[in-house]
This record gives sequence, C-alpha cells and structure tokens, in this order.
Amino acid sequence: MDYKSTNNKRIAKNTLVLYVRTIIVMLISLFSSRVILDALGEEDFGTYNVIGGVVSMLSILSGALSSSISRYLTFELGHGDKKKLNQVFSTSINIQVSIAIIILIIGETLGVWFLNYKMNIPFDRLYAANWVLHCSIITFILGLIIVPFNALIIAHEKMNIFAFVSIFDAVAKLLIAYFLYTSPWDRLIVYAILLVLIPLSTLFFYSIFCHQRFEEAHYHIVHDKQLTKEMTQFAGWGFFTNSAYIFNTQGVNILINLFFGVSVNAARAVTVQVESVITKFVNDFMTAINPQITKSYAQGDIEGMYTLVIRGAKFSMFLFLLMSLPIILETDYILNLWLVKVPEHTVNFVRLSIIGTMMMSVGNTGYTACMATGDIKRYSLWITLIGCLIFPLSYIAFSIGLPVEATYIIFILVYFVVDMVRLWLMKSMFKFPVRRFIKETFVKLFLISIFATIIPVYIHHNIPQNFCRFIIVTLSCFISSISLIWFIGFTSTERVGMKHQLSQINKKF
Repeated sequence: MDYKSTNNKRIAKNTLVLYVRTIIVMLISLFSSRVILDALGEEDFGTYNVIGGVVSMLSILSGALSSSISRYLTFELGHGDKKKLNQVFSTSINIQVSIAIIILIIGETLGVWFLNYKMNIPFDRLYAANWVLHCSIITFILGLIIVPFNALIIAHEKMNIFAFVSIFDAVAKLLIAYFLYTSPWDRLIVYAILLVLIPLSTLFFYSIFCHQRFEEAHYHIVHDKQLTKEMTQFAGWGFFTNSAYIFNTQGVNILINLFFGVSVNAARAVTVQVESVITKFVNDFMTAINPQITKSYAQGDIEGMYTLVIRGAKFSMFLFLLMSLPIILETDYILNLWLVKVPEHTVNFVRLSIIGTMMMSVGNTGYTACMATGDIKRYSLWITLIGCLIFPLSYIAFSIGLPVEATYIIFILVYFVVDMVRLWLMKSMFKFPVRRFIKETFVKLFLISIFATIIPVYIHHNIPQNFCRFIIVTLSCFISSISLIWFIGFTSTERVGMKHQLSQINKKF
C-alpha cells in the first residue's frame, strides 16, 4: 500500500469520524440555542453575545498562536524529530501562559472600561454584563492553555478524541441551558459562570490524555531563544492576519451594537449558530486534510500539496453548497420551526452570511499551504490590509444610514478580492497552479450552483410554505447537487477514488 493511498484512507476515516461528531454536535447545539434564547430572552442573549465579542477581540492572539503551534508541531511530525517536537510543545506552553497573563491584564482594565463606558448595554443589566465579561476572560484564558494539547491531538490526527471532546462540550452546554429554567438566580450570570466549567474540564482531560499517549507532551523547562523567536515571529504575522477576521466579525458585531442595539446583536447571534452548522461540516474536512498539506510540504512533495489544496478547496465548497442551498431557500420556515421567537433581520442575515462564509472558506486550504512555508510576512501584509477594509466600510455604511444588512454585502465583496489576491500570492510563493485551481473550484462551483437551483426554486415558488414543501425542496436540492457534483464537479480519477472509498465503507457495514 503506497504512501498516498494510506494518506487518502486516513483523511477519509478522520473525515467520517468528524462528520459523525458534527451531526451529533449540530443537533444538540441547535436545540441548545433555542433553549438558551428562550431562557435568557432576546435582550440578555444579545448582551451575552456582544460581550463575548469584546473578549473575542482578544482572540486574535489565540488564533495566531494556535496556527503557529499547529504548524510547528505538524511540521516536526513530518520530519519525525521527537526531541524537537518536545521542544516545540514545551515552548508553546511557555508562550501560552505568558499571553494568558497579558490577556488577563488587558481584559480586566481596558475591557472593563469599554464595557461600562462605551457599549450599548441596558443600565439595569450592566451588573450582570460585568459578570459575563469576567467569566468570558477566564474561559478565554483556559482556552489559550488548551491550544497546545488540541494542536498536538490534531497533528497526530487523533480525530476520535477531538470528536469526543466536541460532543461533551455540546452536551454540557445543553445541560446548562436546561438548568437556567430552574435557576433562582440571575440567569445571565449563572450561564456565564457555568460555561467556565466546560473548558476547565476539557483542559483536565486533554492534559491527561496527551501526557499518557504522546511522549513529546511531557513538559520540560526550555529556554530555546531561537525557537521562541521563530514561533513568536510566525505568530506575530498570524496575529496581524487574524486581526482582520476578528475586526470583520466581532468588531462589526460591536458596531452593530453601537448603531442598532442588543436586539440586532441577538439576530446576528442566531445567524452565527446557523452559519456554524454549515461551516462545521466544511471545517471537519479541513481539520482532516490540513495536517496532510503541511506534512506534504515538510517532506518536499510539492505536487502532492498542490493536489491536496485544490481537492480540499473544491470538496469543501461542494459540501458547503450541499448544506447551504436548502437553508437559503427555506430560511424563513427553518427559523420559525427552530426558534420560539425569530429576532428581526435574522432571515436576511442568514442568507447573506452563508454566501459570505462560502467566499471566505474557499481559501482555507490555500491559507494552510502558505502557513506551511513558514515565510508569511508578505502574505500577511496583503491579506490583512485588504481584509481589514470590512470594518471601516461597515462603519461608513452605518454612518450614512444604510441598513444593517450592508455589512454582509461588504463582507462578500471584500473576501472575493481576498481570494483573488491569495491565489496571486500562492503563485509567487510556491508556483501554485492558479488556472487549475480556478477551473476546478470557482468555475465548477458556479456551474453546479446555477443548475442545481433550477428545480428547487421552481418547487419553492409553486408550493405553499409548509413542512411538505420544506422536505421536497431539501430532497430536490440534495439530488440535484449530488448528481451535478458527481458528473461535473469530480474528475474521472476522483470518481474512481470515491467509488473505492464508498465500497470500503459499505464492506465495513
């Protein structure tokens, strides 16, 4: 059995494990969101999410460091150097603890000031809002310390453990949501405090598991100045890049709060829940394939990396289309079926957000390939400078009186430009075949999207809104999309490979 065949089987196995996890987490999370929105009420639900946005502004550090740690761990696994792997892990622990201290200081000073004097929070909920901020900071710090362990598990491709922890996280949040109904205390405060227990439990489990299974997970005091400098410089440019995403999401969330209030934040929070259902399926595939992209680069298999980047982007877009098409057509019905009360603007938010997220997600594998090179200064400058335009453009749009939906239109347009610039950078960084990528992803996705919508749209406009129409539209979307993906989207080689994978799964069952 050759190396590539083994890798393909590992990707398929890990993807299947992650999809089972995603379906379970998705069902639990959607139900939890309904319960939490009903238990907290629209105002408190919006308040929690906008304050979480303040803390997420600090996560630009976390995201950058996570990418840095994952890249270095996966790269050293590709080389097979156990000693260097332990140095990377121990150094990452040192960096995360140092950053956690900085975040605590920033959150408890600047964060508290911004919450109490700048944000649009109802005065009678300000006390509870401060509790939310303090608890969110603690949750965030615990998440920081979890990152090296999580990165190690993903680098080793132990997706069953990753899936188990995700399911635990979802179940715990559901139990917390039901506890809110019986709580005699302030529900928003109780919710914030109980959420701290989840990352605390995750950190405890991850640390024990990694310590027992991976010899490189034994922490040692290290003072490797060169490695620390390399990782922090890499993380620094990752920090610069991730800042664009944070300003484009949580930054805009704060703008919405300042211009429109917490009720619109509640609509945005619901939108994020729907969006995450779809992106989880795509991200699970990315989680399974990303380590292979980095390892291919580390081993000098550049052509193999090209194939993984193109197929990863293409397959993820097909999955996105498969999941999103029925939701876009039946948004209104789905939201009313799911929630007790649907916040205003939610229907428009969901539809526009799905398109924007698809535009952003198409570059995920390209981002991983660029990170694998380690030389990301030029990449970070270009992507960040363009991506950061969403925040100021949204501010201008709100200032001149445009509706809140304008920020999603801006997001879509800016990320289309980002995708084009990323391809140009990839071509200059490692001679990436841009034409092949465009032909295999954008062109095929466009053709499939156009033809796949014809029958579902006809059904949508000719049958009254009810559960029967929802089922028919969903089935027609799946049948149309899968058929077109099979005959137009896949190459003959990919069809043969897919048949083989399906037959292997069929044998196991």
